[in-house]
Amino acid sequence: MKPFQILAINPGSTSTKIALFEDDRELSSDTRRYDAEALRSFSTVLDQRQMRLEAIYDVLEREGRSLEAIDAFVGRGGLTAPLPGGTYAVNESMTADLLSGRYGIHASNLGALLAKDLADRAGGKPAYIVNPVVVDELVPEARISGLPEIERRSIFHALNQKAIARRAAEELGKAYDRCRLVVAHLGGGISVAAHDRGQVIDVNNALDGEGPFSPERAGSLPAGGLVRLAFSGTLSLKELLLKLSGQGGLVAHLGTNDLREVERRCDDGDEKARAVYSGLAYQVARAIGAEAAALAGDVDAIVLTGGLAHSRRLVQALKDRVAFIAPILVYPGEDELRALAEGALRVLRGQEEPRVYRPHERA
Repeated sequence: MKPFQILAINPGSTSTKIALFEDDRELSSDTRRYDAEALRSFSTVLDQRQMRLEAIYDVLEREGRSLEAIDAFVGRGGLTAPLPGGTYAVNESMTADLLSGRYGIHASNLGALLAKDLADRAGGKPAYIVNPVVVDELVPEARISGLPEIERRSIFHALNQKAIARRAAEELGKAYDRCRLVVAHLGGGISVAAHDRGQVIDVNNALDGEGPFSPERAGSLPAGGLVRLAFSGTLSLKELLLKLSGQGGLVAHLGTNDLREVERRCDDGDEKARAVYSGLAYQVARAIGAEAAALAGDVDAIVLTGGLAHSRRLVQALKDRVAFIAPILVYPGEDELRALAEGALRVLRGQEEPRVYRPHERA
């Protein structure tokens, strides 16, 4: 069978990453970065669409790649309606929701739009997204909070979590839809999820900083203290939200989001750094235990991934607390472009049917 050529696109706030794959083998990759001054000339991130598209054309031309030779284009999924996991064909309903910003505006909204632009120019090739952050497969009881006005939401590192869960299942010699896993994505934000036979039945809302605190997010906070802070008159709504996500966690306690710097301080005898570091490991371990309970203790493996999983010290601290639950598998870092290509490849090979985006759909 002729191998498939797949172009994967991952737009971030200040960059666009692209990679060309032949099946699941990366042939080339490039990152286009944009300076702050250039970005300030656009009213919204969606207005950057043509600029980013032209940068992709430049990269393809430099590498001698023609659009027509590419079989499929896949972009990082943005803020759409909540939907079950999978690979979705980009359709008019999806592009309309992304352009309207009705579910929020983020650089990732450009992923599907750029993929569709390129696919159309290539002669009507398929355009996909894979497991966007709004993947929602929560069981009903996981949605209920202590206030009927506030429903728990599923917003997490779905692309990396699902890709790494599949890798872990393969290592265990089982299909993903036969495994029960607790997956902890440890990065600037932290999400810990219960994967029950292919479905993420419970997870913290990592976008809002729920769950364990992280390098940049405050995590779940004592409700009374948060309410009193909100009404103290010392912070605007924007400032408070930034403290929760962006200036919380390690940044708030220690003035850095670099775990390596915190570990250096620990080694130098900084007691505050040691206490905060221990608190981070403790909260992640506790979240892993909670998700094990969501699986009724029937866990095939605990899976650690994300940038912080490069830290042997943090991994060992977590093993010391949760190894009694299940074997621990570690996959440091994340490879979102590969995860995108793998999702598109499963559809191209006929291993999965492409899902149809319907705004009202939820698992």
